[in-house]
Amino acid sequence: MTADVEVRDLCKTYATTLAVDNVSFEVEQKEFYSLLGPSGCGKTTTLRMIAGFVEPTSGEIKLRGTVVNQLPPFKRNIGMVFQNLALFPHMNVRDNLAFGLKMKKFPGDEVEPRVKKVLDVVDLPGFEERRINQLSGGQMQRVALARALITDPTVLLLDEPLGALDLKLRLQLQVELKQLQQRVGTTFIFVTHDQGEALTMSHRIAIMNKGKLMQIGNALEIYEKPTNKFVADFIGETNLLGGKCSSPDRVSCDNFELAVEAGDDLVGKNVLVSIRPEKIAAGKKLAQSFENKFEGLVEENFFKGSFMIYKIRVENARLTVNVPNVDADSRFQSGERVHIGWDRDASVVVSE
Repeated sequence: MTADVEVRDLCKTYATTLAVDNVSFEVEQKEFYSLLGPSGCGKTTTLRMIAGFVEPTSGEIKLRGTVVNQLPPFKRNIGMVFQNLALFPHMNVRDNLAFGLKMKKFPGDEVEPRVKKVLDVVDLPGFEERRINQLSGGQMQRVALARALITDPTVLLLDEPLGALDLKLRLQLQVELKQLQQRVGTTFIFVTHDQGEALTMSHRIAIMNKGKLMQIGNALEIYEKPTNKFVADFIGETNLLGGKCSSPDRVSCDNFELAVEAGDDLVGKNVLVSIRPEKIAAGKKLAQSFENKFEGLVEENFFKGSFMIYKIRVENARLTVNVPNVDADSRFQSGERVHIGWDRDASVVVSE
């Protein structure tokens, strides 16, 4: 099956700044694909090149197997939702939705049926006469999505569309957006700097930094098996311990050794070991036997409701440990000595 979007060796240079550096990826049909990274990493520039708003310096963009580098945006059959939504405040909902149809010269008798259908899709039936200033933030978001979907685009591009919303509404719309994509079956390419958004909604995630692709994978792969220091540190929270890989199953740190699963290619090299805080068990006694087991000093503790966060000193390392808040045995005070442990497969080894 031909991919909906193929990006090959894509580059964009502004004067002496290389904004996008030799980026290649494919987005399959009906996929929810996210471009994730910090501000200035090149993700929005990549999205705008796919849309046709920015001309690549070099490289190739294909839609359903056809090279579109020379096609203007309105000939690419792509929908786009911007962070500021770009709704027309002087128009009601119907006229906002009909605008794109008229620009693409859809027959007049198709306009009203399409408006009603797309409002049903985004759960806003009967909102045709509402003015934009009469809508809540979440309703405006749905109208923007409806306007982008009404022309049946091959691909829908979304440039940080939830960024301006408050946290509660943003979390709600993450779920709704994923459900909407599954219902309509349109391919989505979603740009965000929010790791939680990408992990929640995406089939696959492409992580970018300084114009380059760092890693592509599904949420579990990205989180559990980062391939480099940037991904390990950027996605969620992790502990990074420096050392030398002495064998495929050992990393020597300053005053202790870690049991790991490392490739032969890392033996003899300086590496970093990533351990997620929730993978580490802590207690005054540990019932389970772990391949990595140490005694440490609690330096700080933070109450987070369903779990506790501890900063625990082990030799010259300071580890963050998340412990489920289930009973008194899971609560420690600063100055207490505790045992911590984790399994070998929780230690992910990456190059420095």
